[in-house]
Amino acid sequence: MTIRIGLTGWGDHATLYPDQTKSDEKLSVYASHFPVVEVDTAFYAIQPVTHYKKWLRQTPESFSFVIKAFQQLTGHDRQTRTVQEAKDLIKRYEESIQPIIESGKLQSLLFQFPPWFDVRKEHIQKLRLIKDWLEPYPLALEFRNRSWFTKEYKNQTLQFMKDHQWIHTICDEPQAGEGSVPLVEAPTHPAQTMVRFHGRNIHGWNKNGRKDWRKVRFLYRYNEQELVEWKQRVERLKKITPEVTLLFNNNSGGDAADNAKQMQELLQIKYKDLNPRQMDLFQF
Repeated sequence: MTIRIGLTGWGDHATLYPDQTKSDEKLSVYASHFPVVEVDTAFYAIQPVTHYKKWLRQTPESFSFVIKAFQQLTGHDRQTRTVQEAKDLIKRYEESIQPIIESGKLQSLLFQFPPWFDVRKEHIQKLRLIKDWLEPYPLALEFRNRSWFTKEYKNQTLQFMKDHQWIHTICDEPQAGEGSVPLVEAPTHPAQTMVRFHGRNIHGWNKNGRKDWRKVRFLYRYNEQELVEWKQRVERLKKITPEVTLLFNNNSGGDAADNAKQMQELLQIKYKDLNPRQMDLFQF
């Protein structure tokens, strides 16, 4: 049984880095604290192969990556594409991540769909196509529309994920209407489950019109009682799924790293084979 705890991205977590740490050194420092990271930059653009090669050099052998799907693959850009155009886009994305694939450091590819991706035939067909095109890889699925988990569709949604071997991304987030999903503690993949902690800032969750909406949305610090409740959930999950990945995304106020460390202590996990903590020992 393996529990990996990490953060979404490595650039913004100020408490992890000594003063004067350069941006291109941060991943090496990050990998002295945590064994997994989400590559959130892959959402905004298909990353050059050279970036992935560099990130591999900066992380130890036991390290793993959750790579977020490019936003055009999940429909965040609201553009209509033919099946062939979508397939070509998938191919470009797949080619870019090959260094991670070949290294054996891929934890999963995370497909987080937008709030308007609701239950309908064309969306279900899109999920089928993505799974077919990326069949060799572990794919994690995160919904942002609660229609998938209504009383009418919840069991069908979970069964669909099981049948197609999607990794269920369990979300801890505010319950703020249609554009949020409930906490559904249900593994769907035979090998692994993911949990993403978005915080519980219900007042900031739907303020997309604000200039600083991202900062407002994820501004939240989990208290000890909330983390203890999650410890109990993780204890249940680890009995029925071989690998659990916990990713903290509540970083608007710099809280993600601290909460991840607290969770590590609560679960009494001590990771081995991380990068050495002393800066002069890092290998670039």
